[in-house]
Amino acid sequence: MSSHQPWYHGNITRSTAEDLLSKEAKDGSFLLRDSESITGAYALCVLFQNCVYTYRILPNDDKKLSVQASEGVPIRFFSKLPELVEAYYKENMGLVTHLQYPVQKEEEPEEEPEAFSVPPLPPRNVTPNEGRDMHTECSRALETSRSSILDTYHQRLQLIDMSNLCEEHQKAIQDYFCSAVGLDADQVQNGNTALPNLKKLIMAICKSLNSEISRTVPTLEAIQKLVEQPQSPGGGRLRGQLSVDSKESVACRLEQLTKLIYSIEDKTKNTVFEFVGYDGGHRKSNIPPVTFEVKLESLGISTKMFLKVDVEGGKVYFKKSKDGPEDKYFVHNKILQLVKAQKMHTKVEVVVETEKEKTQRKEFVFNDTKKREGFCQLLQQMKNKHSGKPEPDMISIFVGTWNMGNANPPHNISSWLQSKGQGKTRDDTANYIPHDIYVIGTQEDPLGEKEWMDTVRGALRDITNISFKPVASQTLWNIRIIVLAKPEHENRISHIFSDSVKTGIANALGNKGAVGVSFMFNDTSFGFVNSHLTSGSEKKFRRNQNYISILRFLNLGDKKLNPFDITHRFTHLFWLGDLNYRVDLPSGEAENIVVKIKQQQYQELLSRDQLNIEKGSGKIFLDYEEEEITFPPTYRFERDTREKYAYTKAKATGTKYNLPSWCDRVLRKSYPMVHVACHSYGCTNDIMTSDHSPVFATFDVGVTSQFVSKNDLTKDSKGAIKFMNCVATLMTKSKTKFFIEYHSRCLEKFVKGPDGENQECVEGFIKVRFGTQAELTPIISDPEYLLDQHILISIKSTDSDESYGETCVALRSAEHTYTEFDVILTHHGERTGSLTGGIQLITSEGKQTEKLYDFIKVGDDSGGSKCKSELSSKFSLVLPSDISNPSYMGVSFKGSSASSRAKDMGTGNVSPKKSGYDHSVFSPTAKASSPSTEDGQPAEMFDNPLYGSMGKSRSGKDQEIWKDHLPPPDTSAFPKPSDPPVPMPRNRSFTCSDSKSQNPSPPTNLTPTSSTGNSILQTLSITKKPVVPSRSEGGMILSGKPPLPMKSRPGQPQDPQPQLQPQSKPRDYRDSSELPSKIRPPIRPSQMLPKDVHHETPPPPKNRPLK
Repeated sequence: MSSHQPWYHGNITRSTAEDLLSKEAKDGSFLLRDSESITGAYALCVLFQNCVYTYRILPNDDKKLSVQASEGVPIRFFSKLPELVEAYYKENMGLVTHLQYPVQKEEEPEEEPEAFSVPPLPPRNVTPNEGRDMHTECSRALETSRSSILDTYHQRLQLIDMSNLCEEHQKAIQDYFCSAVGLDADQVQNGNTALPNLKKLIMAICKSLNSEISRTVPTLEAIQKLVEQPQSPGGGRLRGQLSVDSKESVACRLEQLTKLIYSIEDKTKNTVFEFVGYDGGHRKSNIPPVTFEVKLESLGISTKMFLKVDVEGGKVYFKKSKDGPEDKYFVHNKILQLVKAQKMHTKVEVVVETEKEKTQRKEFVFNDTKKREGFCQLLQQMKNKHSGKPEPDMISIFVGTWNMGNANPPHNISSWLQSKGQGKTRDDTANYIPHDIYVIGTQEDPLGEKEWMDTVRGALRDITNISFKPVASQTLWNIRIIVLAKPEHENRISHIFSDSVKTGIANALGNKGAVGVSFMFNDTSFGFVNSHLTSGSEKKFRRNQNYISILRFLNLGDKKLNPFDITHRFTHLFWLGDLNYRVDLPSGEAENIVVKIKQQQYQELLSRDQLNIEKGSGKIFLDYEEEEITFPPTYRFERDTREKYAYTKAKATGTKYNLPSWCDRVLRKSYPMVHVACHSYGCTNDIMTSDHSPVFATFDVGVTSQFVSKNDLTKDSKGAIKFMNCVATLMTKSKTKFFIEYHSRCLEKFVKGPDGENQECVEGFIKVRFGTQAELTPIISDPEYLLDQHILISIKSTDSDESYGETCVALRSAEHTYTEFDVILTHHGERTGSLTGGIQLITSEGKQTEKLYDFIKVGDDSGGSKCKSELSSKFSLVLPSDISNPSYMGVSFKGSSASSRAKDMGTGNVSPKKSGYDHSVFSPTAKASSPSTEDGQPAEMFDNPLYGSMGKSRSGKDQEIWKDHLPPPDTSAFPKPSDPPVPMPRNRSFTCSDSKSQNPSPPTNLTPTSSTGNSILQTLSITKKPVVPSRSEGGMILSGKPPLPMKSRPGQPQDPQPQLQPQSKPRDYRDSSELPSKIRPPIRPSQMLPKDVHHETPPPPKNRPLK
C-alpha cells in the first residue's frame, strides 16, 4: 500500500533514519519507517531544530491508523498511510512541526546475478507506440515458446515406451504434454508459476496413492504414539501430525510420510536397544588408555617418565619405563588440578593429593604442545566421567563449516570431524574423545537434508562408536545447518528454534543468506548461525549489509527478549560459514600471496583481511572473538588438490581474480564471565572435492542446570540486585525521554525503571542520568544460582518504546561488594553509546560448589619447578591469570575482589593475537585458597609472583572482613617508589614502573602480557601482608629452608630487621632450588639479605593507606 511512496523507507534502522534526516538539515523534513518495537506499526520521524522527533503510527482493531501525537490533540483515524501523511502537512496537528519535505528513499545498487541468470526486467518509460510494438513482440515470443515446448515434449513422447501403463494414465500424460503444458507456459509468462495443469495430472495419477496414504497414516500415527518416549524433548518429535486431506500436495504428504516412518524406525530401535542393554559398545571401552612420554623436572634435573591415562578406569599411572610396573598411580579424585604454563607450551604442573590431605606438585614437560593439550583433555574427560554429578557444568562443542562447491563429499570426512589438518589441531591422543554437540554448517550443499544428516552421523559413528541424535536442522536453498548431540543429552536439550534469512538479489533470493538454530541445554542458551554472504572481493560493503540484515531478522531464541537481537539473546553464540571476506590486495599480488602462504607468513596477509579490518573498525561482529588463525587460506583451490590455488577465473567480461583468502570462518560471542576455552581452529588438507577446505573449531563451554536450592526456602532471606547511579551516553539526535528495562532469567518478569533526566545534549550525543535506584528481586537468592546469572539491559525511548542500546552485566562481577561498571551499548550490531553505574548484589547464605572446568588453569610462568615434595592444603589451587571473556561489550568493573580482578585483567575479550597459547581459557568461579601448616592451622597468606594469589575464600567473620574492607585497586595503596627494588618472576619479560601503576592501560586493550600480569599481581596483593625477600631475583639459596616468594609490585617497604610473627610460620609451596642452574640469573649484591630473614614473616606496615 505504501511501498511505492517516496517517504516510506521500509524496515531501515532508527540510526539510518536519523542520518537521512540530518543530511536534509531542513525543519519539517520527514520520513516513515517500520516500527522496531511493534509489528505492523510505523514510526513517523520528523526533523526540527537539528533534533529528530519520532511518533508511532498504530493500527487499531479495524486496521485504522492513528498518530500518537501531543496530549490534548484529538485522535484522527485514517484508512491509508498517504491520507495520514497528507493530513499532517497541515499545522497544529500535534507534531513538533508540520510535515514539509519528504526524504526520498535511497536507491540500492543493483546486484549482479551470481551463478545463475534472472529474467530481464521490462524497459521503463515506454511510449504508446513502443508499448504496442512490445506487446506484439511479446505475443510472438509467447507463441514461439509455446510451440517450441510442445514440439520438444511431443518428440520425447515418441521415444518413451508406455505400453506397460494403464490406458487412463497414458491418456492423461499425452493430454498434458501435447497441449496442457502450453497453457502452463502461458500462465508462467503472466506471473503464475503454480503450474495448475501439472498438479491436475499428478492428482489424477496419484488418486489411488492418495487414498492409500489416507488409509495408512492413522495406522502409522498410532504406532508412533506407541513408541514415542514421553520424556523426550519436543524438538525430537514430529512437529505435527499428517493431514488426511486428499487435496494437499502429494509430494508434501509423501515427504511427511517418509519422516514419520523414519521417526518410528529410530524410536523403536532406540527402545529395543535400551531394553536389551545394547549401547553400541561405546560405554564399555570408549576411550582406550593412552601413554605419554614426558620429562619430570626436579632439582634442575630432567628425568624421563611415562604417564598412562586410563579414562575409563579413572587412574593416571606414573611409570619409569613404558612397559614398567603400574604400581604407582593416582585415582581421579586425588588429582586436584592441572596448571598449564603460559609461555612454555609443553609444560604442565599436576597437583595431586597425598596422605593427610596434603598436596604434591609435579612438573612435566611434554614432547610438543599437542601432546600436552591431549593429556589435559584426557584428564578433563576423566574428571567429567567420574565426577558423580547428575548434570554437567561443562560440555564440548564441535563447530564446522564447509562450502561444498556443489560437489558430493568424499567417502571419508573423518579428518574434519576429528580436527585434523593445519592450524591449531587436536593431538592423535584425543581422537577418541567425542564432543557432546556437533554443529555442521554447509554452503553450496548438493545433498538432500536426510542424506547429509546420515553421512555425518555415519562418520561420527565410525569415529566414536556412538549413534548421535539429530537435534535440529535448517536449510535455505543450498545453505544448511545441522546439530547432533550425544544420546545422553537428549532430555537436556529443549526450546529448539530454527529460522533463515535471505540476503540474495533484492534480499529475495536464498542463494545467499543465513540459517540458524537455537536451543537450551539445561539452563544455558545456545545460538548457531551459518551464513553465506555476498561473494566478490570488491563487495565488502554489501557483505556488511548482509550481516546487519541477518542480525536483525533472524528470529531465534527466547521471544520474550524482543528488544534484543541475537547477539544478546544467548549465553553462547557461534557464527560460522563462508563469510566471503577476502585479502584486500591488488590482483597483481597474486603470486606474492602464494609465496607468502608457502612460507607460512600469514600475519602480513591477515593484516589485509577484510573481515579483520571491518571488525576492527566496529562495522561488523562487534565484540565477537575469533581464535588466532594459523592455517593457510581456505579458498580458492583447484579441485582434487590442495597444492595449487586457482586465483583466476575466465568470464565473459574478462578474467576475474579470486585471491587466496580466509573466506570460511568461525566466530563466537559469550556472556561476560562465563567459561569458554577454544582447543582447536584449523582446516583439513585431505578433503579436496571443493574449491574450499573444511574448517573446524572446538570449544569447552560452561553450562548451568535447573537449580534446586539446598536451603529452606521459607527461612531463606530475600535477595536483591541493586543498580544505582546509572548514566547513559547515547549517540542520537532524537528528542525524547528514556528509561531502562532489565531482563533476566532470574527475574519473574522484566522490570521497567523510571524515566531518566536528559542532562547534556552535545552534537549527536545525549547524556541521560537515571538518578533513582532500581532494585530487582530475583526468584532465587542462593549465591550458587545467582552468581551464574546475567542482567540484560535495554535503554528505551518513551515516545516509540524502541531500544537505543543494549548490553549485559554479569552478577558475578558484584560477588563480594558494590561494583561499578562501564559498558558499551549496541543496537543492531552498531555501537550506540555507553552506560556507567554501580551494581550491588544481596544473596542468602550459601556456598558455591566447585566447577569441573576449574580443573585446568593457566598459570604464570616461573621458569623453574616447584618444591620436590611440597605440601600444602588440599585446595591450595592456582588462580587463573588468563581470561578471555571477563566482561561483555567493553565492560569494565571497579570494585573489590572478583570485580577488581575483572578490571585489572582487562575489559572485553582477550585479543587472541596478543595472548599466550591458551588465551581463550577463562574460569569465572576460580577462587584462591589458603594453605595450612602442619598443625592444621591456617597459614599466613602471601602472594606468589609466579603463580598468582593463594588466597582462600573466606566464610563467617573472615567473609565479612573480606567484603567490608577489601578496596578497589588504587595507586595510593601501593608502596612508594623510593622503596628498594623487588625480585621479579623469572623468565617473564615485563617492567614494573611507577608510571604503569599510575596510568593503567585502557581496559579494552587487555593482553596477557607482562604489564597485565603485573597489574593482576598488584590487585591481588593489596590486602596481603608483605614478605621480605631472602635472596636476590636470581634466587641462590642461602640456607637449607626454601625462602618465601616476593610480592611483584613496585617498591616494598624496606625493613632489613623485620619483627617476627607470633602466630605461625607460613609454609612455602615451591622449592626454587629446582630451577635449573643454567637459567638462574646471578645474585644482585644490592639485594643480598640476611640468611635467616626468610624464616619469619614481618607484620604489615603501619598506617598503610587502603582506598
